[in-house]
Amino acid sequence: MKILNSLPSDIDTIFDIYDKATAFQKQHTSRSWLGFERDLVLKEISEGRQWKIVMGDEIACVFVTSFNDPDIWKEKDTDPAVYLHRIATHPDFRGKGFVKLIVEWTKDHAKENGKKFIRMDTGSGNEKLNQYYIGCGFNYLGITSVDPEADLPQHYKMGDYSLFEIEL
Repeated sequence: MKILNSLPSDIDTIFDIYDKATAFQKQHTSRSWLGFERDLVLKEISEGRQWKIVMGDEIACVFVTSFNDPDIWKEKDTDPAVYLHRIATHPDFRGKGFVKLIVEWTKDHAKENGKKFIRMDTGSGNEKLNQYYIGCGFNYLGITSVDPEADLPQHYKMGDYSLFEIEL
């Protein structure tokens, strides 16, 4: 198992995993992703912020990192943090503890980049998911709302978001 930067040639697989993750969300919660722009993902790949977990020769999971997230974290965005986004696991690889693996990898990534926090958000109201993230080492910080005019994917305009943080 390896964590590597995604490549432009991975784009179709990334979107396949996103589609499967969205279908899973729709089966288990009232809120789901509403799709992503291909150009956004290609930009993240070119910036070295789109990652993949590879098992054998298959992409098992994908996620995105960033060093800022002002539309969601507002004044806290000035803190030195790594933000995790769009963790999505291919159904054939669910249950393998990838979020915990991503957290451990991100601790090193954060330290290498002078960051003191790992942060993430998820749609509020999903207590099972909240407890899962707490079990992965995150502290629950509460709920935030997002400006509907923010330049974010469409699903962010659909309600409030739960905030999670690990202080390093």
